[in-house]
Amino acid sequence: MSSVAVLPADPAADAVVRTVVHKFGGTSVADAERYRHVAQLLLAREETVQVTVVSAMKGVTDALIGLAKAAAAADPAWDERWHELRARHRGAAAALLGEQSGVTIEWLDARFERLREILAALAVIGELPQEVLDRVQGLGEVFSAHLLGHHLQALGEDADVLDARDVLVVNHGDLGVDVDWKSSAAKLGLWRETHPARRLVVTGFVARDRKGNITTLGRNGSDFSGAIFAALFAADELHIWTDVDGVLSADPRVVPEAVQLDALSYDEACELAYFGAKVVHPQTMSPAIERGLPIIIRNTFHPDHPGTRITAESSSNGPIKGLTLSPDLAVLNVEGTGLIGVPGTAERVFSALRNAHVSVVMISQGSSEHSICCVVKQAEAEFARDALAQAFSHELAAGQVQRVQLTTGVSVLAAVGDGMAGQPGVAARLFESLGRAQVNILAIAQGSSERNISVAIEACDATKALRAAHAGFWLSPQTFSVGLIGPGNVGAALLEQLYASESALLARAKLDLRLRAVASRNRMVLDQRGIHGNWKAAFDSAALPNDLDLFTEHLLSARLPHTLIIDCSGSAEVADRYAGWLAAGIHVVTPNKQAGSGPLGRYQAIREAAASTGARFRYEATVGAGLPVITTLRDLVDTGDEVTAIAGIFSGTLAWLFNKYDGSVAFSELVTQARGMGYTEPDPRDDLSGVDVARKLVILAREAGYELSLEDVAVESLVPAALQGASVEDFMARLHEVDAGFAQRLTDARARGNVLRYVAQFKPGQQPSVGLVELPADHAFANLRLTDNVVQFTTRRYCDNPLVVQGPGAGPEVTAAGVFADVLRVAAGEGARL
Repeated sequence: MSSVAVLPADPAADAVVRTVVHKFGGTSVADAERYRHVAQLLLAREETVQVTVVSAMKGVTDALIGLAKAAAAADPAWDERWHELRARHRGAAAALLGEQSGVTIEWLDARFERLREILAALAVIGELPQEVLDRVQGLGEVFSAHLLGHHLQALGEDADVLDARDVLVVNHGDLGVDVDWKSSAAKLGLWRETHPARRLVVTGFVARDRKGNITTLGRNGSDFSGAIFAALFAADELHIWTDVDGVLSADPRVVPEAVQLDALSYDEACELAYFGAKVVHPQTMSPAIERGLPIIIRNTFHPDHPGTRITAESSSNGPIKGLTLSPDLAVLNVEGTGLIGVPGTAERVFSALRNAHVSVVMISQGSSEHSICCVVKQAEAEFARDALAQAFSHELAAGQVQRVQLTTGVSVLAAVGDGMAGQPGVAARLFESLGRAQVNILAIAQGSSERNISVAIEACDATKALRAAHAGFWLSPQTFSVGLIGPGNVGAALLEQLYASESALLARAKLDLRLRAVASRNRMVLDQRGIHGNWKAAFDSAALPNDLDLFTEHLLSARLPHTLIIDCSGSAEVADRYAGWLAAGIHVVTPNKQAGSGPLGRYQAIREAAASTGARFRYEATVGAGLPVITTLRDLVDTGDEVTAIAGIFSGTLAWLFNKYDGSVAFSELVTQARGMGYTEPDPRDDLSGVDVARKLVILAREAGYELSLEDVAVESLVPAALQGASVEDFMARLHEVDAGFAQRLTDARARGNVLRYVAQFKPGQQPSVGLVELPADHAFANLRLTDNVVQFTTRRYCDNPLVVQGPGAGPEVTAAGVFADVLRVAAGEGARL
C-alpha cells in the first residue's frame, strides 16, 4: 500500500477553503492500489466538505460500450467479456477492502447480474437503443464511486456515495448538455438532508433527463460532472486530478522542452482545449466561468506539485501561453468569381455543412470574397465536400463557382495567449518561425480578441512546425561559447543541424550558439568571432595541432555568459577532462559512452564536479541515440520511483541480425549483408563483441542509482576466440565457422517456441548480463522493427506493465538530434525559455 502526504502550497490560503470538489480520471483509479493512493491523498487534505467525483476505472467505459455492441450484434464473446469485467471489479474490491469486501462484492454481483440481463435482452432484439447504451456505459462510474466510497468507510471515515442519477437533471440540446440547475439543486438539497457526511464520493458522467431516463454527459462527461457538482455545492475550488503536472506549453511528446504553465485564464484554457491540448474540456469550464470558480489541474502521481490554476484572471507572462496541434483535419475551399459581393454565400456554405452534420474547426475568407475556406475533421471531409458540391451545383454548372476543393492530411497549429492582444509582432514571429522551418501555411485565422492565431498546415510538417514555433516563443536571450570535439559522422551531422537552426534560434529565441572551436584527434580550428558558413572549409584549412588546453582556454577567453563543449568523439582521454571542465563551470554534452560507462571513480568525479558548480552534464545520446531513454529514466528516479530491472536491445546491428536470422540464410552471410549496407562498424567485431551494449547497460544502471562497473557485466561475445586477433579480412573470410553453432541454437530455440535476441539485462542483486538469449515468440523484444532499439524499465510504479521506450537507436542524424536536444536542455537550464 502506498501513501502520500499532501501539503498545501499556501497553508494560509488553504485555511479559508471550506468546500473543495475533486475529480479523478480513469488513470487515477485504474486498480486497487490507485484507489488507496487517491484515498490517502484525500485524507491528507483538511477541507470542511470534500466532494470527490470519479470516473470509471481505466478502460471500463470502452469495455462496457464494447459489451453492449457485441451483445446487440449477437457476438457470443460478450458473455466471456462480461465475466472478465466482473472479475476485474471483484478483484479490485477484494484487493482494496480485504476482509471487509463481502458486502461490496455482493453489491457488485447484483449490478453485474442486472447488466447481464440487459445484455441478454440486447442479444435477443438485435439492436442497441441509445437509452440502453446510456444506461450501460455509465455503470463504470457507479462501480468506481462505490469502490472508493466503501474504502473510505472501511477506513472509518464519515463518507457516503452519491449516485448522480439521483439528483442531476439535464437536457440534451443542439449546443450540448443543458443542466436543469433548479431541479438538480432541489434534489441535492433533499439528498443532503439524509446524507450529511463530510466526505462524499459522486459518480461522474451519469445523470437523468427531465423525463427521468438515465443519460450521460458525453465523453469528458466526468470532468463536466466535477464542474457541475462544484457549482451545486458552491465549492471554493475544483481540482481535476490527471496523470500530468498541469497544462504544458506544448505536447511534451513532440516538444521535450515544453514548460509547465502555472496559470491560465478561462479564455486561454478554452482556446487550448478546443484545438486538442490536454486541458480541461471547454464544456467543463462553463459552470466555473459563470461562478468565477478556480479550476486547478493536478497530478495524482505527483500530488505535491501545485499544478496549473485556471481562473478569470489573465497573467501577462509573455504573449503566448501555449501551442497546440489538432491533427486529422482537411481544408475545404469554395472558390469562384460568382461569390464576389453576393450576400448569403457564407450562410449557404455553413448551412450545407450543418445539414451534413459537419463541424467546422476553422474559417478563413479573404476580403476579395473570391473564396471561402474552412477546416473540417478529415473523417467528415468527403461528406462536407459532397454537401457543398450539392449546395452549389447550379453555380458549378454555370461556371460561377470554379471549384469545391478538398485538401486532406492537414493539421492546425494554434498559438494561444491573452498577452498577444494589442502586442505587435506576435503573428510575424510565428510566421517567420514557420517560414524558416520551411513549413507552408495553407490557411490562417485570428479572431478579433487576438487571443488565438491558428494556421492550417500539412500534417507531415506538424511536428516540425510545433517545434519551430515553440522555439521561437520560448527561447530567451542567451549566448554560448561552443566548442565541438570529433567532427566525424555524428559531429558533422550535429554541426549541420546547428547551422540549419542558427538563424531561427537567433531571430526567434535570441539564443546564440556561437561555434568558436572545432577539434579532431590531430588538429583544430579556433575563431574568436565564431565559425560561420562552411565549417568544413574552415576546418580543412586549420593549421593548429590538437591541444585541448588551448581549446578550453580559447572557449573561456571570450567571457561569454556560458561555455559549452560538445564531445562527439569516442575518446576515453577526452572523457578524462569532463570533471575539470565541469568544475570550471563549462557545460558538457556528449554521445561518448566512455564517461558514463568508464571507471566508476571518474564517473563519480564528473557528477560531483557538476553538482558543485551547477554546470550541466548531458548524455542522452549515449543510449538509444535520439530516443528519450535517459530522460525517461531520470524522470522516473527524480519523481521517487525505484528501478527494479532494466532490459533492452541496445544495438541496431544486433537487432537487425537476429530479427533477420531465421535459418534461411547463414549467420555469416547476414553479417556480410549488414556490413555491406553500412549497419555494422567497419570491423563487425566491434558490434559482435557486445562491449558497446554492455557500456549502455552500465550507463543506465548508474543513472538508476547503482554503482555498476563494466567489469561487473557478464558479456557473451559472438566473436570466437580464434578470430579475435585476426585481420578484418581474415575474420570475414572465416566467419562461416560460427554458422553451425548459431544454426543449432536457432533450432533448439524454435523447438521450444522461442526466438533468439541479443539482450542486456540488469536486476539488483543479480549479475548484469549481455548476451544471446531465448525469448518467447510473443515477447515485446521478439517483434521489433528491424533495427529498432528498445529498453524496458521495471519499477515500483511500472511493476506489472513495464515502461518501454522503442525506436530507431542508431545513425548519425538521429544521434546528432539527441545531442542537439541536450544542448537545448542546457540552454533551458541557463534561463533560455524553451
